[in-house]
Parts: sequence; structure tokens; C-alpha cells
Amino acid sequence: MLNRYARAFFGAIFTPVAKGLLALGLTPNAVTVIGTLGVCAGALIFYPLGELFWGTVFITLFVFSDLIDGLMARLSNHGSAFGSFLDSTLDRVQDAAIFLGLLIWFYTGGEHVWLGTAAAACLVLGMLVSYIRAKAESLGYQADTGIAERPERVVLTLVFTGFTGLGLPAEVLLAVLSLLVLASLITVLQRMVGVSRQARHHSPDPHAG
Repeated sequence: MLNRYARAFFGAIFTPVAKGLLALGLTPNAVTVIGTLGVCAGALIFYPLGELFWGTVFITLFVFSDLIDGLMARLSNHGSAFGSFLDSTLDRVQDAAIFLGLLIWFYTGGEHVWLGTAAAACLVLGMLVSYIRAKAESLGYQADTGIAERPERVVLTLVFTGFTGLGLPAEVLLAVLSLLVLASLITVLQRMVGVSRQARHHSPDPHAG
């Protein structure tokens, strides 16, 4: 839902940014890498120090690189299969860094083992959601269903982490992450069931992927 309705809005906002970066000589792939480094720095430096608000602000400055690099590729007609592969791969790196930073803080100085556990579960299940889709598509199946897509997971996590840094009770963030865990688990099951149904109707090349 967020992908469908928000991308047009943010695309209009960031198109001038994309044009400016192209004018500076940056490539879409370079922006992808810079954005990932920024997100990882914010998540793995600020969050483990307990700076949840400023970490979120820092991450937000870079997290939109995922949208900007796509705009740059379209504007410059330099989109490529490798660029798509790089973008998808580094998206996973960004997601992992965010939840790993939260995991470290809440298992250490944050002293909230349940939040640390919820962050760990979000990390694992988020990766599994992405892996199931990639593996299914490599075998010739479709696995793009589910209620826990990446944009929703990232936005909800960042918003409520930032507010937690401003004094929102940690239990609210725990509730949000717990819901994301449940939604991700449901998505995993939905995709597995969907692939199972497709497999019963046809058998693609078993050596694919």
C-alpha cells in the first residue's frame, strides 16, 4: 500500500534532488551505496549508544536513497539489471543494520530483553520474507503476496523508534515490533502456501536458481 500510494508523492518531491545528483556526476549505483553506508552508520553507531531519536534522524537522511537512485536511473536511462540487483541486495543490508542496532541497544544499555528479542525476530523474518520471494522467482514461481512489505516495516520501525527516543514508552515500540513480527510470520506462511499451490500445478526447471 505504501509502495503504491506514496511513491508518486515522494517521487515528485525527490525528482529535483535526483536531477541535481546527476548533474554532479553521481550514478544511481553510487547513490545506492552512499545511502546504504549512511543508514548503516546511523543504525550501528547511534542506536547502540541509545541515541534513538538522532539515529533515526540520521538514517532518514539516507533511507530515501532507495527512491532517489531509481529516479536517477529513469531520468538518465541508465537502469541496468546489475543496478536492480545491487539496490535489492543493499536494501536487505539496510534493514539488517536497523534491527541489529536496536537489538544491540536493548540487549545492553537499553536493558529491555523483550525489545531486543522482537528486533532480532524482525531481522530474521524480514530476511526470510525477502529470501522466499527471491528463491521462488528463481524457480519460476510468484511470491509477492503478504501483509508485511519492506516499506511498511521500515517506516513503522523508524517512526516509533524515533518517538521512543523522545520519551515514548518503550512498551509502545515493543507492541509495534511485535505486530511486525506477527505480520512477517503471516507473510512467510502466505508466500510458502502460495508457492506450494503453484508447484502443484506446474513444475519448473528444478535446476533453475
